[in-house]
Amino acid sequence: MPDLEQDGENDFLIEKIKVKPVNKRKLIRKTLITAAMAVIFGLIACFTFLILEPVINNWLYPEEDPPVIVFPEDLEEMLPEEMLAENLPTESPEPTSAPEQEGVVLESEQIQEILSKVTLDLDNYVELYSVMSAYVSKIKNCMVSITAIKSAVSWFSDVQESRNLCSGVIIFDTGRELLVLTDYSSVMLAEKLLLTFQNNVIVEATLKRQDPETDLAVLAVDLEDMPEELIEEGFSVAPLGSSNVWNLTGMPVVALGSPMGSSNSVAYGMITSANTTLSLTDRNYNLLMTDISGSRNASGVLFNLKGQLIGVITNKRAEADMENLIGAFGISELQKIVEKMSNASDVAYMGIKGGDVPREVHQEFGVPYGAYVEKIDINSPAMRAGIQQGDVITGINDTTFTSFRGYSNFLLQAEPEQTVDVSVMRQAQGGEYREMSFSIELEKMK
Repeated sequence: MPDLEQDGENDFLIEKIKVKPVNKRKLIRKTLITAAMAVIFGLIACFTFLILEPVINNWLYPEEDPPVIVFPEDLEEMLPEEMLAENLPTESPEPTSAPEQEGVVLESEQIQEILSKVTLDLDNYVELYSVMSAYVSKIKNCMVSITAIKSAVSWFSDVQESRNLCSGVIIFDTGRELLVLTDYSSVMLAEKLLLTFQNNVIVEATLKRQDPETDLAVLAVDLEDMPEELIEEGFSVAPLGSSNVWNLTGMPVVALGSPMGSSNSVAYGMITSANTTLSLTDRNYNLLMTDISGSRNASGVLFNLKGQLIGVITNKRAEADMENLIGAFGISELQKIVEKMSNASDVAYMGIKGGDVPREVHQEFGVPYGAYVEKIDINSPAMRAGIQQGDVITGINDTTFTSFRGYSNFLLQAEPEQTVDVSVMRQAQGGEYREMSFSIELEKMK
């Protein structure tokens, strides 16, 4: 018995736990499935976020559409006889009891006697230019100096900066952006554009649109990037005048910008000719020629003495013997193309140069009125469609016109890649003109 009890005391229950063997294939499969599901759900989440984020953001922070820039319509000034006729009374004035006073009529000898008593000395000359200087100081707030910066790597791998200076004029304030008109050739290769205002504040600008035909460009400055002191009193927008006034020849003007080739230079003079036409592709421009002898690289604008912008200085010339005299595009002819650039809109291109059909030619030779084709750009939409020199374009789609301006105005309202039906009058055998039609796909002006 004691032995049995002793044996029972020494007996123990021994439990051995076996580790279950790992199935590596199943583990790898589960891991891959988990990773694949994570990737799939991540892609779905990203895709959903990309779709819903703009919607939610626009709902929480609605963004206003950019304003459409429209310059005021340019109206031709009334002739003196028209103004006189408009101011004539429609009814006869009632007789009054007061005696009529006859107007004083001076003879030429009396006028000469009065003028001979008026003496001008050096002080009058100084006073005149002092008044002009004060006027220039006032309108100079419309002007900015532009620094176009470009980087280049030398033979020794050194980075060198080149700077090109030109002038610009402030033409519009949208409430979001400040728009500046300048020369395209001066800024076309720039990597960075800096605008210096009259109070020496410098801000960065971007190129918004350009027109290589006129060599003009519009720069934009974000108003949020401008310091408050500049927004309050550092600039002003140039009011646009008219270059369609009847008495433009002989009008005194001030050239601002870089008329002498250096920034912030000024010149005084007058308009000597306002009827010179410069023929460019798809558009004709009126050149205002002055008696101001300036630089061949002149840039800037012309102001009249009312503080209005009436011309943009250009180096394009219609006459070779007037190289040193400053000429300018009339602002009335530039208005629509500048409006296009200000709205960052592309300009439709057909590719012809031409003019109007004079009334004498129409009456004597029977040439129909319209846009007379003088030249055609190589590989242009007009050439590929079959337009020829000597054709007269009389209409596009449902719009008919009797002048080259009507043709140009239609293209300014059209869109690139738009297909239009062009009506053309072409001279046939016997001198008669026959109507033809061409389907032309417009391109973007390059």
